Amino acid sequence: MSDLLARLDEAAAAVRGRTTVRPTIGVVAGSGLGAFADSLEDPVVVPFGEIPHFPAPTVPGHSGALVVGRVAGVPTAALKGRVHAYEGYSLDDVVFPVRVLGRLGARILILTNAAGAINPDFAPGDLMLLSDHINLLGNPLTGPNQARLGPRFPDMSAAYDRDLRERAAAACSRVGATAHEGVYIAVPGPSYETPAEIRMARTLGADAVGMSTVPEVIAARHMGLRVLALSCLTNRAAGVSDEPLDHGDVLAVTERLKSTLLKVLTRIVVEAAKAP
Repeated sequence: MSDLLARLDEAAAAVRGRTTVRPTIGVVAGSGLGAFADSLEDPVVVPFGEIPHFPAPTVPGHSGALVVGRVAGVPTAALKGRVHAYEGYSLDDVVFPVRVLGRLGARILILTNAAGAINPDFAPGDLMLLSDHINLLGNPLTGPNQARLGPRFPDMSAAYDRDLRERAAAACSRVGATAHEGVYIAVPGPSYETPAEIRMARTLGADAVGMSTVPEVIAARHMGLRVLALSCLTNRAAGVSDEPLDHGDVLAVTERLKSTLLKVLTRIVVEAAKAP
């Protein structure tokens, strides 16, 4: 057994030892979106520091706990926060928690993030369902392949599950949330992008920009998980408006949208659980 597989199994065993719930849905709650994890029924909260080999978040809005419980009866595990490459972590570290969700039994992964709107038709406070991505962050599969996790060359032509997107769009509509579909471009950070970089991203076809999610998507697809990703558009990207960019504003928008996001994610989990 490889060192990675041994570490994954040790981490998964530590979580299984704390709860009898075996999650079928995994959720990653991004910047300021951890309230969803707090909403799980009969939650068992396991701080990242108590899970072997788990990386610890250092960014405000990412508290760092794995919560296992149920959403309207659906067994769910939610990561309350994530780590990023810009914190100094390797991409192996960045995707380790998602890989543990897969080892725990999750067959569907739902990721959330805060992102900047590049598309001028998208506004702060809107949601965006990812239909595709542009990866400028690097690939977590670089290096020897772990064949017990997935194939050497996983197909990414349909990284974001169409059926799950349709279910998510319907869920957003039912709670009155404005949701678009679009392409997410993942950049290294931690500095925000320049206006010239955003013009480049728009030329490449990106609708929103962020500093996360894509490595986790690649790792999940490598393991055969179905993936849905949702961006909370917290600001207009650099050059799209004249406003300076500030992480405090990102957290303020997610706080304002907390109630809507909780309703949306709850409905999405319930609908995703019905997916064939």
